[in-house]
Amino acid sequence: MRDETKLLEWLEPDAAKTRQDALLRRHLKHAFEHSPYYRETLAPFAGRLSAITGDTLAELPTTDKRMFAERTQDFLAAPQREISDIVFSSGTTGVPTPVAYSRADMERLAFNERISLRACGITPDDTALITCTLDRCFVAGYAYYLGLTTLGAAAIRNGINTVESHAAVMRRLHPTVLVGVPGFLFRLGRHLHETGQSELAESVRTLVCAGDPLHDRSMRQLPVTKALESVWNAKAYSTYASSEIVTSFCECTAQQGGHLHPELAVVEILDERGNRLPVGEVGEVVVTPLQVEAVPFVRFRTGDMSFLIDAPCPCGRKSVRLGPILGRRNQMMKVRGTTVYPAAFLNALDAIPGVAASFVTVRGGEDLSDRVTVTAAVKDNSLTPERLSDLLFATLRLHPAVELLPEPDIMRRIYNPASHKPRRFFDEREFPR
Repeated sequence: MRDETKLLEWLEPDAAKTRQDALLRRHLKHAFEHSPYYRETLAPFAGRLSAITGDTLAELPTTDKRMFAERTQDFLAAPQREISDIVFSSGTTGVPTPVAYSRADMERLAFNERISLRACGITPDDTALITCTLDRCFVAGYAYYLGLTTLGAAAIRNGINTVESHAAVMRRLHPTVLVGVPGFLFRLGRHLHETGQSELAESVRTLVCAGDPLHDRSMRQLPVTKALESVWNAKAYSTYASSEIVTSFCECTAQQGGHLHPELAVVEILDERGNRLPVGEVGEVVVTPLQVEAVPFVRFRTGDMSFLIDAPCPCGRKSVRLGPILGRRNQMMKVRGTTVYPAAFLNALDAIPGVAASFVTVRGGEDLSDRVTVTAAVKDNSLTPERLSDLLFATLRLHPAVELLPEPDIMRRIYNPASHKPRRFFDEREFPR
């Protein structure tokens, strides 16, 4: 069991950095000595690895999902007998890529989730209903389970299921914590109120949200976040992670960005040329996960766009925080000269009363301008396609094409059984960016 009384996030930045730099050098040594891929790619830097710090880490090359997919086995830095769990991450070509975890990696994963969930106020007195995937080689739900149970809380593993199924579980077990995707948790809360079961929401005080952001670029709560907290009368906390980095960033009770655990990862934000950006500027999230045995990535490019926050946090932790994920680098759209991410459309749609469900589709267009179509279900007959397009223009300064469909049709597209998480953006460009 790891010692939680000496977490680096509570130390003054200089003291935490000294300890983190030592862990970074140990990580680089392990990757270079045991991973065939890094033995090759770090060879030109072999003489300098023992002197690398977080400040000079940018001297080393980055790794991306394509490289990992093409040479998966070469990244392995642990013998097969030490592998404990194998999951799949989404690949750049749509083909899932296996990611192996050693027994120590699984303990590290549990530790990461435990201290993250503790930071947002969860205690051994809580009972948590997990509504996200726990099977099909997906790590997220299992990671939450490990964090909750090693923290001492009780976990209910209902996984991806219908709102009716979760309501039935809640009627019997009265969970105090819900874990899941914000959109689904909102649907569940709305279902309880619309079916006369609002008393089932009374036990819930904490919502742990994954998959979609809860704040905008300025760290203001999104409309969906306000609606979510209102329907449950509970606080919603954002988490971010990926299968490859074996590390998550979770908000504390201050709800001001996901805290970095310095003993577990070094985080950089890079521009499109690969240059490191200062705190506050938006770029690609690049993570070097520390103390990982089986697949010890160095400067892994997640493809997700965000920024770092170093303003003091009311909780007292001194580590920097990761802002909301604003989109994926390859999902960036150019619409009549304006750069925009799908989240901008989805957040604007979620803020319009009367829109019951929606998704966004992008296709290639002429003159290097992408064509965006918004598909929505509405509960207000005055929300015609033309009216919706005008309302979106007021927020985005763009007039997308809008089509209306019945809500069940949209839900079937968003919650496709073939996918382990809901999907509200569909990229149909011939050559996605």
